Amino acid sequence: MFTCKRFLCWCFATLMGLAFPFPSNATAMETIEARLTTPPEVPPPTGRTQPAHVVVRVQAKELIGSIGDGVQYKLWTFNGTVPGPMVRVRVGDTVEVRLENPKENKFAHNMDLHAVNGPGGGAGANLAFPGATGVFTFKALAPGLFMYHCASPVPNPHIHLANGMYGMILVEPEHGLPKVDREYAVIESEFFTKPSEDKDVLEFSMEKGLAEHSDYVVFNGHTGSLLGKGELKASVGETVRLYFGNIGPNSASSFHIIGEIFDNVHTEGTIGGTVNHHVQSTLVPAAGATIVEFKVDVPGAYVLVDHSFFRVAKGALGILKVGGNDDPSIFQAHPAP
Repeated sequence: MFTCKRFLCWCFATLMGLAFPFPSNATAMETIEARLTTPPEVPPPTGRTQPAHVVVRVQAKELIGSIGDGVQYKLWTFNGTVPGPMVRVRVGDTVEVRLENPKENKFAHNMDLHAVNGPGGGAGANLAFPGATGVFTFKALAPGLFMYHCASPVPNPHIHLANGMYGMILVEPEHGLPKVDREYAVIESEFFTKPSEDKDVLEFSMEKGLAEHSDYVVFNGHTGSLLGKGELKASVGETVRLYFGNIGPNSASSFHIIGEIFDNVHTEGTIGGTVNHHVQSTLVPAAGATIVEFKVDVPGAYVLVDHSFFRVAKGALGILKVGGNDDPSIFQAHPAP
């Protein structure tokens, strides 16, 4: 309790030049560094019951990287990967976004987070030219799965998206999400390419972008990212949660897993909003996201696709490999008579 005697002592200390903060019942907010992961890996649940000050450190990197087997491209990235890192916070958190733009880069970059309530999603506040760092803070007001991307006007925002500058941020509700056995993150995107001055290296084609004629439609930045060693894993009886985003920059996605039915679909990436059940394919708009959950009942290889099906030929293809024992009461293959 703040008594009259304590108040007089505070006034005396202030007059003597010994001022200290006025006593308060408020608890200082903990400051923590965000744990960032590269999709398909998902950061672990926050496990917190109270909001915190969460510091997110990201670096813009312009580099030459692979978008397919033997296909090199002039990428613009966050933290050197396409997609950029996944961020996980809690509703009520104060999030400090720090974007470093190394002096070796040629262009200005920033971050527009769809989880932000504020002008430009923060993009104007943290615009950083080469050699500078842009910083802004926001309070996470709404739980859900949100996209983020570069929205720099230099040379223009859509080129930054098309070159690989995007990712997802998950804002958990106050009491977290129900526990599942597996969580994975997948982002679909398009590449519009043409030869560059560098031998055997592609770069962005404005002509193809304007015509909406993509050369590649990929999951997690590469035509084979979810194949072979990159296959997603699960076991029979486990519950899988996929955080699926579609950055576009032009096309919507018809997300589907061949041989699986989504038990729950959190439409538009909302948490606490509409949840549809027993869904075969779900539509995800450009710069939108969804959360799908399902229990795997039968072992085998399940194919992730954009069911706007010719995009599979452009690279929108992945595998969820399910191990375990068969249950013939659910599925059984019969030999031809």
